[in-house]
Amino acid sequence: MTVGSNSEVGYTGDPGALNAGAVPAARAAAAAVGGGAGAGAADLQRLAETTGRIRAAVETVIEGKPEVVKLAVTVLLAEGHLLLEDVPGVGKTMLAKALARSIDCTVRRIQFTPDLLPSDITGVSIFDQQRKDFEFKPGAIFANFVVGDEINRASPKTQSALLESMEERQVTVDGTTFHLESPFMVVATQNPIEMEGTYPLPEAQRDRFMARISVGYPSPAAELRMLDTHGQVSPLEALRPVADAAEVARLIETVRAVHVSDEVRRYAIDLVNASRTSPELRLGASPRATLQLVRAARAAAAMDGRDFVLPDDVQKLAASVLAHRLLPTAETQISRRTTEQVVAGLVAAVPVPALGGAAHLRR
Repeated sequence: MTVGSNSEVGYTGDPGALNAGAVPAARAAAAAVGGGAGAGAADLQRLAETTGRIRAAVETVIEGKPEVVKLAVTVLLAEGHLLLEDVPGVGKTMLAKALARSIDCTVRRIQFTPDLLPSDITGVSIFDQQRKDFEFKPGAIFANFVVGDEINRASPKTQSALLESMEERQVTVDGTTFHLESPFMVVATQNPIEMEGTYPLPEAQRDRFMARISVGYPSPAAELRMLDTHGQVSPLEALRPVADAAEVARLIETVRAVHVSDEVRRYAIDLVNASRTSPELRLGASPRATLQLVRAARAAAAMDGRDFVLPDDVQKLAASVLAHRLLPTAETQISRRTTEQVVAGLVAAVPVPALGGAAHLRR
C-alpha cells in the first residue's frame, strides 16, 4: 500500500522507536509556535514561493483546475484533512497522489474495500516467538500523507479507525499511544452515496475533514490538453518533489502566526451560529468547524501574501469548510437545495463586520 519513500522522521522501521508519548521533533517545533508577533514579510515570501512550486507541480498532472489545487494546498497549510467527492474518473485519486508526490515525505495509500479491517489502518501487535514478546507492526496511517481511496466503500467500523489519528495526530493500539509525524494529512476520495456499494460517512468522520472539494469535469480545452499530456505516459510518473516535510512544517508555523482580529473571529462565529439556527438544516456546524474555518482563512491569507485575515477569506472558504458537515431538513431536500446553496445564503445574510483598515487587522 506504500507509494513513494518509506524513510520517516519519527519512525525508522524499528517498532521500538515508536515509544509511547514520544512526540517527533518536527511536531514539537511546530507546537511551540503561538500567536507571536505575526508572520514576517520574509516568511510570507518564502511561503508564496514554496506553495507556488507545489501548485505548479500538481497542475502538471491536474489540468484546468487551479482553484481546486489551491484549496488543497490551503488545507495542507491549515493542518487539515481533505475530502475529495465526485463521480468516478474525474481525477480525485490523481489529485491526492500528485499533492503527496510533490512533497518529499512519507506517503501511504489505502484502498478502502468492504473487507478492510481497522488494524490494516492503525497497525497490530504480533507475538514474536523468538523474543517471546509482542511486536507492534505499524499500519498505513503512519505516514505524512495518507491517501484513502474510495473511503466510503469500507464499513463504518473501518472508517472509524481514522477518527483518533485525524483529530489527535496519534494512534492507540493495545493501550499504547503512538504519535504521528508532522505534517500529517489525510486526503480521502469518495464517490457520491448514490453510487452502488458505498456507505455514507458518519457525521463524526465528516466533521474531521477540514474541507470537501468536488473536482468536477474539465473544460473541453483542459480535456484536450489532458489527451496530449496523459495520452502516452502519465505525468504523475515524471512528477518530482519540489518541497520536503521540514519545509512544509516551517510554512505551517508561518500560517499559525497570521493574525485574526476579534471582528473576523466574531464574523466566523456568526456564520457558524447561523447554520445552527437555520430552518433549512436539522444539524448545523460544530465548534470544530469554527476552528477549522479560521485556520483555513489564516492559510488563505498567507498564500495571498497577507499577515492578517479578511472577512473575504472566511467567505470564500465557507462553503468548502462548512457544507459537508450540515444535514438538510426533509423540506430542503425536497426542494433540491444543496448544503452549498444553504451556506451561500448564510454568507449573504450574515452582516460583514466593519473593519478599520490593515493596521487595525494586524493588531
